[in-house]
Amino acid sequence: MDERADMLDFEITDRDIDADALQRRLESDRAGAYAAFQGWVRNHNEGRDVDSLEYEAYGPIAVSEGERVLAEALQRFNLLKVAAAHRVGHLQIGDCAVWVGVSAAHRGDAFDGCRYVIDELKSRLPIWKKEHYAGGDSGWINCVTGQPR
Repeated sequence: MDERADMLDFEITDRDIDADALQRRLESDRAGAYAAFQGWVRNHNEGRDVDSLEYEAYGPIAVSEGERVLAEALQRFNLLKVAAAHRVGHLQIGDCAVWVGVSAAHRGDAFDGCRYVIDELKSRLPIWKKEHYAGGDSGWINCVTGQPR
């Protein structure tokens, strides 16, 4: 089995994200540090009341690119293990939409690696967000002329 496959773990899921289970995947006797990020659905955006969100992804490309981001972080920041999960489907206020975690020998690498992963996932993955607003209307976020980018 490829040793690298044990060190990185990326998934797109329509189920609740289990942060505790993901954190356990990062444990290592060599790790002196762990850093994580959780992105939750909030009840507002740009002055509007938000009732819920929907995420859509182009799965095969999102997973492939997500794994590439994790592999880059693993090398660039001297990480021991890295994992991330992103939800798709209809999410309610307070739901975890995205989770990223890393383990490393030292805290600086863990903090920097975690930040790199979430920033790259947000900018590179074909995942689109639709906000549902109080009053019933909705709109796609960060899309050009109604088409996801």
